[in-house]
Amino acid sequence: MKKGQLLYEGKAKKLYATDEEQVIWAEYLDQATALNGARKDEIKGKGELNNQITSEIFLYLSDKGIENHFIEKLSKTEQLIKKVEVIPLEVVVRNLAAGSFSKRLGITEGTVLPEPILEFYYKEDALDDPFINEAHIAFLKIAAPEEIRLIKEAAEKVNQELIRLFQQIGLELVDFKIEFGRQADGTILLADEISPDTCRLWEKESGASMDKDNYRKQLGDLVPVYREVLQRLTKISV
Repeated sequence: MKKGQLLYEGKAKKLYATDEEQVIWAEYLDQATALNGARKDEIKGKGELNNQITSEIFLYLSDKGIENHFIEKLSKTEQLIKKVEVIPLEVVVRNLAAGSFSKRLGITEGTVLPEPILEFYYKEDALDDPFINEAHIAFLKIAAPEEIRLIKEAAEKVNQELIRLFQQIGLELVDFKIEFGRQADGTILLADEISPDTCRLWEKESGASMDKDNYRKQLGDLVPVYREVLQRLTKISV
């Protein structure tokens, strides 16, 4: 497999073409952002940790029957993924109140939600990724009703499996953000990444943040926290 031209450079990764049309070469970057990119810093070692954590989690989800774009990990910072047209939706699933949800609705952080709450955000940096509903999705022609049904079902399954996974390593899955994409034949796949960048994880015993909130709230260095998450995941996958 040969790495080709740069196709896309985002906040956290670069995507390259390969000599196979339906395969993309992803490279994770040592970059952290907050406030929709308004705050940005280079953090050495972050890229390789997110790549390895995402690889472990996607392999786990594949084993549980959840179809996704992951093919294989190539190196500490690189992986091969299936080519998809990313659907411009951020799908957020919440199990406990935290972050913007708590601020928006005035609910104390840590409040356990009776049922998981699924939210959609329009993936558009120029608009600060606004919160939208299914009527907005239809109006903007982002996805068809059947696609939204499939996305919601997949998000519920991902939530169930991630809760089980993180429970095994002593972490509470507070909430998370995932994205989906369409393959050339229209098949919907789980895409992007799943890491402490995209999940809010709390240590069960201490309640400590084991995720990107350490950067957002300037609580401490991300690298030791992400490394701890990876070490725990690696132990149960051996």
